[in-house]
Amino acid sequence: MLRGIDVSAYQPSAYDTHGLSFVFVKATEGRSYVNPKLTAQAKHGRDAGLVVGFYHFLWPGNLTAQAEYFLSKAPERRGDILAVDWETTGAGTHATNAEKDTFLRTLKKLRPHNRVVLYCNRHYWLTVDSTSYAGDGLWIADYVTAGKPRIKAKWRFHQYSSEPHDKNVADFASAAALRSWALPE
Repeated sequence: MLRGIDVSAYQPSAYDTHGLSFVFVKATEGRSYVNPKLTAQAKHGRDAGLVVGFYHFLWPGNLTAQAEYFLSKAPERRGDILAVDWETTGAGTHATNAEKDTFLRTLKKLRPHNRVVLYCNRHYWLTVDSTSYAGDGLWIADYVTAGKPRIKAKWRFHQYSSEPHDKNVADFASAAALRSWALPE
């Protein structure tokens, strides 16, 4: 199991990379927010040799516009992973299951040379999701023992803690296996 983290504007640009194999950097939210530390946080991960992913916090509505906005801010680079963060917004709403699926499919269409994964918490996966569509893989949040999320579905990434930052593991035998998977044919 590989270790990694996800970062946003709340974390420093020069986060600790010791012992990590990957990082997910928040890029965008809706159609107006861009993480002001996006470039620096991605560069820091790349400089440390990490596999880099970018995520978009999904809002309901305007799926094509949101996908285009996200992709206009997330660097276009083979081997980077693109993720959709599907959860409750600050306004107490959430994208529908169909909107989540449409967004994932739109990303896969617009960036066919990148893996696309769904991030959601256990509650969303078990009670809101109705299609089990997660693009190329599921990134599940469930704050239990690392690598043991309480779901039956196949997962690629598991966020198991948020203290002092979002800690994750990836279900790959090695960093080389993760790198290979991140480069779809």
